[in-house]
Amino acid sequence: MKGCSTIGLWILAARPKTLWAAVAPVLIGTAMAFGDGHGAWLPAVMALLGAVAIQVGTNLANDYYDCQKGADREDRLGPMRLTQAGLIAPAAMRRGIAVAFSIAAAAGAYLIYRGGWPIALIGVLSVLSGILYTAGPYPLGYIGLADLFVLIFFGPVAVGGTYYVQALTLESGVLLAGLSPGFFSVAILAVNNLRDVESDTQSGKKTLAVRFGKRFARLEYLLSILLASLVPLVLFVYHEAHPWSLLAVLVPLVGIRTIRTVLTTSGGPVLNDVLAVTGKLLLLFSILFSVGWLL
Repeated sequence: MKGCSTIGLWILAARPKTLWAAVAPVLIGTAMAFGDGHGAWLPAVMALLGAVAIQVGTNLANDYYDCQKGADREDRLGPMRLTQAGLIAPAAMRRGIAVAFSIAAAAGAYLIYRGGWPIALIGVLSVLSGILYTAGPYPLGYIGLADLFVLIFFGPVAVGGTYYVQALTLESGVLLAGLSPGFFSVAILAVNNLRDVESDTQSGKKTLAVRFGKRFARLEYLLSILLASLVPLVLFVYHEAHPWSLLAVLVPLVGIRTIRTVLTTSGGPVLNDVLAVTGKLLLLFSILFSVGWLL
């Protein structure tokens, strides 16, 4: 890629537009912890660092292992994959993966010191899921299980873990709140799989879009956005408090044009823009919910 520095290439490989999926649950978990009088800034910052590092490591591993498995073809519609394009050598990408997960481990060491074995378990499972997303004989992204793992680990696990390392206790409402970023992350994955359904079919990558078709992927996207946005309403009924958090319910109205694009397009590069916008909708939701929870 002409005119792109080494640092620029690594930023592209990290896929910054996807990192809101790591930031949003930490923001929500932290807001809920402060709302309950248990907020603590150092654990919150370490949780954010660990979450982003795991997401970057997962993205780099996806870049590397998809190339090794031949899933990234030259005619792919998504953003460029740096290993497949020859812009980052496989050995360098492996080192990048190791660095990202080492940073996550360093942040996790403090969080384990504070939160004990539950955080250790979450950290180990999160890193393993990030690697096994595309690595191993039965990678999650190749057998249709990625959606479930994204819902769990970018949802209740991330929000609950963030809350726990600050409060050292856990409320059921926190896990329920975690479903919102989880479902938004599933929506991001659904768009990605809808865009790549033809190339994934040819490479043997059996995502849910490949297994059940484009119509299923579109419905998965729509339902994920709607379910994510209804969670604040359920929480309001559950707690009978934090009414300003209901502002987050309005996020689908902001994304009507994007939702319409997913439901009507036949696919193609236009879905790259939908991916970016969906990440911004997740960020908007997390900000509205978090600020509303604290008011």
